[in-house]
Amino acid sequence: MSFGSPNPYGQPQDPQQPYGYPQQGQPGYGSPQQPGVPPQQGYGYPQAPQAGYPGFPQQAGYPGYPGYGMQPTYANWGQRFLSRLIDTILFAVPYGVILLGAKVTPILSVIGFLGLIALFVYQVVQEGKTGQTIGKKAIGTRTLKEDTGQPLGGGMAFVRQLAHFLDGLPCYLGYLWPAWDAKRQTFADKVCGSIVVKDQ
Repeated sequence: MSFGSPNPYGQPQDPQQPYGYPQQGQPGYGSPQQPGVPPQQGYGYPQAPQAGYPGFPQQAGYPGYPGYGMQPTYANWGQRFLSRLIDTILFAVPYGVILLGAKVTPILSVIGFLGLIALFVYQVVQEGKTGQTIGKKAIGTRTLKEDTGQPLGGGMAFVRQLAHFLDGLPCYLGYLWPAWDAKRQTFADKVCGSIVVKDQ
């Protein structure tokens, strides 16, 4: 091999073929693929869709994220009422201890007040973390973010509890609103962007 050879790698160059072009029998860029050989993906080649849907977790009871062809199964008014009733009864226990302590001894009132605070914090943390209070877990419902399908988080769960005062105005209309609302939302749900879905 001499210096200055146009083909330094030892491949014989066809004198009738211009330099830089693929020689006969060798595929070049853009040439058809050989039969039985799958085409290789290049830049800009459409990727295969990934399994699963973002948003609502793909587990039992989470029908999917709306906007990807699947709609969540909203909890009806009766289910929301029963879960709320259970939570209210639970809160009535420490509240009753407070009232009893006012007639018997202040120590009972303090115990009842601490129990009330502890129960409230527990309910908010659990609803923010898992979407379920004790009542919702008993009935089989869950509070989630409408746009992502994820639990609210502790901060938003607390804000949602405060926003329930809107449901009492006027004449507790907000608590009745899920009976005919398309997404079964109360006023607090609409303000906080939350929905209550069923676990299936």
